[in-house]
Amino acid sequence: MNTRITEELVLLLNVAKWLGLATGVGLLVGHSTTIFLSVLQGIMAGADMFPYSLLLLPLGLAASAWITTSLAPEAGGQGVERVIQAVHLRSGRIKAQVIPAKLLATLLTVGTGGSAGNVGPCAQIGGAFCSWMAEIFHFSSDDRKTLVICGISAGFSSVLGAPIAGAFFGMEALFVGALAYQVLLPSVIAAVVAHQVTVFWDVSVWTTSLELTTTLNSSFIGWSILAGVVFGLCAWLLIEGIHLGRHVAFQAKLPAPLLGFLAGLTIIGIALLTSSKVLGLGDDVIRAMIAGEEIFWYAFFLKVVLTSITLNFGGSGGIILPICFVGATIGSAFGQVFHLDTSVFAALGIAGLLAGAINTPITAVFLSLELFGAEIGVCAMVTCAISFLMSGHRSAIPTQLLQLHKAPGIRSDLNQEVSETQFFVDAWDVRVKIIREKIKNRLVVITKRPKGKP
Repeated sequence: MNTRITEELVLLLNVAKWLGLATGVGLLVGHSTTIFLSVLQGIMAGADMFPYSLLLLPLGLAASAWITTSLAPEAGGQGVERVIQAVHLRSGRIKAQVIPAKLLATLLTVGTGGSAGNVGPCAQIGGAFCSWMAEIFHFSSDDRKTLVICGISAGFSSVLGAPIAGAFFGMEALFVGALAYQVLLPSVIAAVVAHQVTVFWDVSVWTTSLELTTTLNSSFIGWSILAGVVFGLCAWLLIEGIHLGRHVAFQAKLPAPLLGFLAGLTIIGIALLTSSKVLGLGDDVIRAMIAGEEIFWYAFFLKVVLTSITLNFGGSGGIILPICFVGATIGSAFGQVFHLDTSVFAALGIAGLLAGAINTPITAVFLSLELFGAEIGVCAMVTCAISFLMSGHRSAIPTQLLQLHKAPGIRSDLNQEVSETQFFVDAWDVRVKIIREKIKNRLVVITKRPKGKP
């Protein structure tokens, strides 16, 4: 009896502890996100007033590269990747100088037209605040990691206006094939509080739901299966495009600011030859796709190329919103090809690409439910499950730890970063298992036949 009372008392104290701490994280990240998004929106609004503002992009990327290399290398590239790496390798320790460096570098990158998102920076800035707070109050390593994970959830939730998806993102983004249930309560509280803060200040990317007006029927489930395959392959293309850009940037023997300047000139040239719609955050294009508008079919490919150049050659930002852009445009193109409702498949594309590109199918399903309504849920589950498997053992967030093999016959060491894992496909082992099962089933049938019958 005394043991039971002690257990319940410890659990109650733990719940009370994380209710308080996670609420503090939500308030902190919610308000830091509010300030960041407000400043970014002001800069982008000012840039729209000048027709030649895009010419500032080379200078913006050069300045961003100088800031990240001089002040905080962790602030370069995408944000979520660096936070997850800090959780796995440094018990959540993030240098305080990451906060101003990431803020300035992202404003320079996105404000001048670079192709990057704003979810990752908010998650990284929020995680850095949480790490700094943990150091001040001398929290344990486990508590510091939990607080930083709460920062990831709060950043995702506050920008995209999706508290349920945000809560699961912090739990799911750390691993490929596992959920960190030990941070469930803190992630939920932090995501909800941060979401309420940005709703109060009306600054999130999607302050209102993007619910679809189309009525879904059973035929959409069949098309969702095919769409899941397509989205998984497109997720593979996006991941490989990001990694190729990283490899090229690593091989280039030039100072980082000069590399950023040349990258900016390259992006301007591509935009002038094609379209400027693929630059910046791209949230206006995503809204247009959900509303049923159409865009040139190769927009998704251009977004992959420009995002890879931006994030690997001096720019700083996030990868989540570009993934949503790619998903919406390829989903719209899928609908055009098969004469289906483009708005529905643009919505499924957002969920499918998130599930495949960053291995977060549960987060993607919840995001689709929160943004587009409950009616899309079944189709989203089918699409996300297939896309998650089809994208293979890779990720646009290469610091995730691999926890499962997505198919039999694929062998690798688990519990390693995806980018450092070597995979082997044992096709002979697969064939042997299939033949063995066929022989076993045949023997079972023979032994069950009545005697005297052939």
